[in-house]
Amino acid sequence: MIVIIGATGFIGMYTVEHFLSKGYDVLATGRNKVMLDSLRGKGAKTEVLDISRAEDFAVLPTENVEGVILLAGLLPANTPVDISKDENAADYMRINVIGTINVLEYCRKNGIQKVISTCSYADVINSWKKGVALTEDEPRNFKYTGDHAVYVISKNAANDVMEYYNQQHGMQCASFRLPPVYGVGPHSEIYVNGKYYKTGIQTFIEKASSGEDIEIWGDPEISRDIIYVKDVARAFELALKSDKTRGLYNMTSGTEVTLEEQVRTVIEVFGEGKDSGIVYRPEKPNNTPSFLFDMTKAKRDFGFSPEYISYKDMMIDYKKELESGRWDSFILSRKKEK
Repeated sequence: MIVIIGATGFIGMYTVEHFLSKGYDVLATGRNKVMLDSLRGKGAKTEVLDISRAEDFAVLPTENVEGVILLAGLLPANTPVDISKDENAADYMRINVIGTINVLEYCRKNGIQKVISTCSYADVINSWKKGVALTEDEPRNFKYTGDHAVYVISKNAANDVMEYYNQQHGMQCASFRLPPVYGVGPHSEIYVNGKYYKTGIQTFIEKASSGEDIEIWGDPEISRDIIYVKDVARAFELALKSDKTRGLYNMTSGTEVTLEEQVRTVIEVFGEGKDSGIVYRPEKPNNTPSFLFDMTKAKRDFGFSPEYISYKDMMIDYKKELESGRWDSFILSRKKEK
């Protein structure tokens, strides 16, 4: 059995679906009861679980668990807190650090060796450079200000605790360093420092679909290294199957796509001949620098190479998934939570 904690989130839903498609017995946990019902309908066993409560883990199985995938956590994108007026550092520590310890203790006590979690690519944000692929050995270099600062600190601490369990208790814990993960889900709008905003990709898709012009702010050659959600789900399986999997792993496509390429691709895939134009606005701020990550370690340790390498491949599948309507109830249920 595979236990997927935080299964009712965006990556979690696709991950459960992937493991079920491969014939695994899956126990999915979460707090969104609508989506737990949906996962039961797909064939998963389900439980309600709050990782910050150690007593909640009594509902989980104690035998025949091959591994645990930990996706539950507190993220800035889901947090309506303006840190210029309020502070939620304790919440990040309680959920992301103490919650991780609770997961690790559940695993240690029940002889479960393999745990895979996720962490932020912003732990090296001050080292991002165009055309320079950062490896997992890059020293931490992050910002101590902004709405992501304590989140990054909490995920760094969680990673350190997992490495402690590796060395002290002989476990096999790993963490995927994720950039923006693309795919259909309830993230068309996110919180940025407590305010709700429509994401860039959602804006591009809506404008391309209606034939409106799309503005590119700042440098159109800013490049990003992103990954498609189905590749992430597949990587979890490969990582769990390998006895070499330990520590931090970049989990990206390992390729760069410029802002202009993103816009042109969205127009091509979603525009359907409506011929949206591109309006360049170099005077408008775009504060996201270019970034690129090296994927050698994941390929070496568990044979992972992304199947969705090109941005066009991602967008074609994104459109197919969006038009299928099968994620509509998921998107609606998460929006109601906000």
